Amino acid sequence: MSTITAKIQIYVADSQAESLMITANAYRKACNWLSAYIFETKNLNQLQLNNLYYTDLRNKFGLKSQMAQSVMKTVIARYKSAKSNHHEWTQIEFKLPEYDLVWNRDYSLTQNQFSINTIDGRLKLKFERQAMKRYFNGSWKFGTAKLVYKFNKWFLHIPVTKDFAELDIVDVNNIVGVDLGINFLATTYDSKGKTTFYNGNAVKHKRGQLKATRKQLQMRRTPSARKKLKQMGQRENRYVTDVNHQITKALVDKYPKGTMFVLEDLTGIRNATEKVRVKDRYVSVSWAFYQFRQMLEYKAEMYGQKVIVVDPKYTSQTCPKCGHIARENRNKKTHTFCCKNCQYQSNDDRIGAMNLHRKGIEYIGVVTTGI
Repeated sequence: MSTITAKIQIYVADSQAESLMITANAYRKACNWLSAYIFETKNLNQLQLNNLYYTDLRNKFGLKSQMAQSVMKTVIARYKSAKSNHHEWTQIEFKLPEYDLVWNRDYSLTQNQFSINTIDGRLKLKFERQAMKRYFNGSWKFGTAKLVYKFNKWFLHIPVTKDFAELDIVDVNNIVGVDLGINFLATTYDSKGKTTFYNGNAVKHKRGQLKATRKQLQMRRTPSARKKLKQMGQRENRYVTDVNHQITKALVDKYPKGTMFVLEDLTGIRNATEKVRVKDRYVSVSWAFYQFRQMLEYKAEMYGQKVIVVDPKYTSQTCPKCGHIARENRNKKTHTFCCKNCQYQSNDDRIGAMNLHRKGIEYIGVVTTGI
């Protein structure tokens, strides 16, 4: 099963915009009101919160029944998310107009129109149909959506889910080692012996500029500087997400059905800063490697492909030709690899991809033979 978020623009007439804004603001205010109580009581039990605050949510903010229930779910989910990410217990604030919509209760969607429940009643709106066209074939299920107001426009974020047949190991016909890095965001080595580099110089340069600007703004310590820092952070997050989308889409498009991608398990990279040169530390530990992996996983599943992750130990130090392992094999400054045993030479990122390809072959051998 794969779930992705479809983001579409809603076309709202002036006569409808006020109703949407009133509803979204009432929902936001209700979230903040409930958030204050949860912060004080630390109570995240929805049944108990429902008994305590359901009537107040409806009376104080004019919410309909399902809206009041959604407010409780939204606020609880936000606190649980912060808790699971080990954030300290602080009061969560909802700043932007938004509204969580339950499928077939708060909203419905056909190929021609979007229907939404508001405080003032039901609205029927047009939307960007081209972006949603492929989800109306009957095999996709729509989940709880979020109505968002950004850049003076209305957007609908809809989680759509579909069951895909998982690629069986015995049906794998191509293995692609994918090495993730700094100078090359991704380097691949496939079963045909072909290497592809996805250059990261432009990304590295852009993020270096953002880092320098961020440092200047942090020194100012003014409200306007803090606001600018937040905007920069959001812009950078969008940029990183877009780059990851482009590369993962290029990978699944490039290789056929039956391909297995092999990545290093980089979930602990933030704890490994001592292994990274200081000048590269910001770029390497803050790049969204896990996001890249998640995007590749769901896209590969949709294309009849598969992603596995393997232990990164010795991936950059092992000679893919003779198997000799030594830290001295790799020169990080020149980004080259030269085996001290057989003298095989190549780009160090390519070596990483080659070794991941080999680990993919070993993985299939272990799974199919059980040895």
